[in-house]
Amino acid sequence: MQNARRVVVKVGSTLITNHGEGVDHHLIRDWVAQLAELKRAGVDILLVSSGAIAEGMKRLGWKTRPHEVHQLQAAAAVGQMGLVQVYESAFRDHDLTTAQVLLTHDDLADRKRYLNARTTLSSLLALGVVPVINENDTVVTDEIKFGDNDTLGALVANLIDADHLVILTDQQGLFEADPRTHRSAKLISQAQAGDASLESMAGGSGSSLGKGGMLTKVLAAKRAALSGTHTVIAFGREPQVLLRLHAGEAIGTRLSAQQGTLSARKAWLAGHLKTEGRVALDAGAVKALQSGGKSLLPVGVTRVEGTFDRGDLVGCIDEGGREIARGLVNYSAADARRIAGKATSEIEEALGYAAEAELIHRDNLILV
Repeated sequence: MQNARRVVVKVGSTLITNHGEGVDHHLIRDWVAQLAELKRAGVDILLVSSGAIAEGMKRLGWKTRPHEVHQLQAAAAVGQMGLVQVYESAFRDHDLTTAQVLLTHDDLADRKRYLNARTTLSSLLALGVVPVINENDTVVTDEIKFGDNDTLGALVANLIDADHLVILTDQQGLFEADPRTHRSAKLISQAQAGDASLESMAGGSGSSLGKGGMLTKVLAAKRAALSGTHTVIAFGREPQVLLRLHAGEAIGTRLSAQQGTLSARKAWLAGHLKTEGRVALDAGAVKALQSGGKSLLPVGVTRVEGTFDRGDLVGCIDEGGREIARGLVNYSAADARRIAGKATSEIEEALGYAAEAELIHRDNLILV
């Protein structure tokens, strides 16, 4: 995190509510003091905070997290009040202004709303304001929710071109195995974001308070890396953790991005969570996309899955079912099935028209 100019810090439910005992005011004040010092050093700070549902559960006297969406929404509405009050008060003690920003996946899936969110956050940072960001749990449903704030943190990092995403958790970092059941498990201090072996190491799920676990953090790092953002997973109660990371100290697990920052349009594509369908590719097409930076032609498609329209986002999978790319498709699912496996010169004969030579143009495609 040394020399970082823009950092997204994400804190989890279990950590921020002290395992469900309510918002930990002392811990929040400690983090805020560190963030204030980073601000004075010229670092742009965005805070992604879980805890609204957990705080709402405490205020409502609920001992276990409900499963019904309407109850989760009610708990979020109650808990968000307390969460925001604590942050606003803590930052005000350091003469810093905060802004509450609530997002849903729909806000980032729509191109215009994505740009509006990007512009708003950029404006807040230019004004010296610290955005405090959470998923809009009051209105989300299963179809539009991010599912965990680790993913939201990665999407925000993509959105505003952050240098680092710092995920503060109740664990020391990523271990080779679950340290709660394998005491000899070793901490992974550094790895490459997107390394498939990390996902099997992470395994497991989160606590009863939140939806995240170590796996969601590994996947968030993979997503953040698409826009060149490095991720650090660290213990949130480590003394002066944010300042020490900024000074270059190795704490927790650092998952490094191996590519540069994407263009704004491709960063938007990377931010999508939901695809409308999938197209399966033969080995030649996979190689062309991964190695040659080519567009996807119909001839390389072996199968079309799902229902989608022209302009929708679709996933591209290899013969083993692994997603290797995603992009905006030039043909509907019905037409894509009719031209799958055919040469470009055969499109017009198969459909009676030829909209584009490519099924997905390389400008509208991103590797994942």
